[in-house]
Amino acid sequence: MTATSSVDSETGPSSKHEERKVLAGTLVGTTIEWYDFFIFAQLTGTLLSPLFLTPLQQANPGLAQILSFALIGISFLFRPLGAVIAGHLGDKLGRKAMLVFTLVMMGAATALIGILPTYSQIGVLAPILLIILRILQGFSAGGEWGGAALMAVEHAPMSKRGIFGAYPQIGVPIGMILATGLLFFLNSSMSRDDFAAWGWRVPFLLSIVLIVVGYLIRRAVAESPVFQEMAARKAESRAPLGELLRKHKTPVVYTTMIFIANNAAGYLLIAFFISYATRALQMPAPPVLLATTLASFGWLIFTLAGGWLSDRIGRVKTFLTGYAIIFAWMIPMFALIDTKDILLYGVAIFVLTIGLGLSYGPMSAMYAEMFPANVRYSGISIGYAFGAILGGAFASSIAEWLLLTTRWTGSIGIYIMILCVISSIGVILAKETKGNLLGISRH
Repeated sequence: MTATSSVDSETGPSSKHEERKVLAGTLVGTTIEWYDFFIFAQLTGTLLSPLFLTPLQQANPGLAQILSFALIGISFLFRPLGAVIAGHLGDKLGRKAMLVFTLVMMGAATALIGILPTYSQIGVLAPILLIILRILQGFSAGGEWGGAALMAVEHAPMSKRGIFGAYPQIGVPIGMILATGLLFFLNSSMSRDDFAAWGWRVPFLLSIVLIVVGYLIRRAVAESPVFQEMAARKAESRAPLGELLRKHKTPVVYTTMIFIANNAAGYLLIAFFISYATRALQMPAPPVLLATTLASFGWLIFTLAGGWLSDRIGRVKTFLTGYAIIFAWMIPMFALIDTKDILLYGVAIFVLTIGLGLSYGPMSAMYAEMFPANVRYSGISIGYAFGAILGGAFASSIAEWLLLTTRWTGSIGIYIMILCVISSIGVILAKETKGNLLGISRH
């Protein structure tokens, strides 16, 4: 006999208090994880190349910049491994345990980057150690998102899965706001030489404080009845990788395709635009960082709007609207950026966040609705991780290469437009999932 689970009803968490705990628990971890990730990505575009790739920076600055952006991509290659292991252990030990573990791992790796000696101090060992810490960051990021997304979506009333699922998603723009805002403050309050000498370490070291805060919040969330219920159900949520690949390859492919364009366009905003504006266009760093911070508020708002809208018109229509906006805006956006006018730069990247938000907000809900319970954790985590590899991992490196090769920023726009087509095809093939039963608890 089959009973309808609470996740397939309109009840949701048992109280508003529990609802706030669920949403806070899913939001805080993704915010801190992505703050850590974005600090590195943004400094990669502006500073880490001369500090850790010093000989190459002196001999071939263009190649050094491409390789420094590749340091972002290296960590993405280890996300699938993190997704597989976190999915397996999360089903055995409980999602809370893995979410706390990945949070602490990301924070530790980030803090260690803050005390890492540079090339001038220890030579080639410096970039080697940096790569190892980036691998740890990628591993932890691969395990974080899936658990957070499922915590939110599986405990939402059926008609609110999109907006609930948007909460772990807005951890990305909030992490961006924290990272970019802090870099803006540091760049504005100290000299360029001081920032290059020691100021760049401050954002990495502050990660320790955020990790403590995040751990305390997640510990409180784990004590709630909602998460005790999740732990009681974990036996039904085991997701052996073999079963996933034998029976559910198609939705893994679709989830990978769906994420590619959003992640690639997002990493242009996160890393490439700041580097391009300050290095190639010679725009001053503080206003560029401030414009990026303000645009991140747009990303936050439109991600929530994307989740909310997907509960009304469906996941597919919301995704396709977001990708249509990104596609149409690519060439005009680069034309505005190339004016070197900071106001037009701000407008260019803010409008981009409309499409980014609408194609990111519905993701948690749609992905969860695409997989049966027994392979859901691993399925969404692995699809997300592979989408990130093919999308954002080397987007900044590809953009830099296209710029050096064609001398035309429009070529970068065309690259993202092609990815938008691929992701839109993935959305269409996946078909509408709104209203699908999640069925975590069946008897």
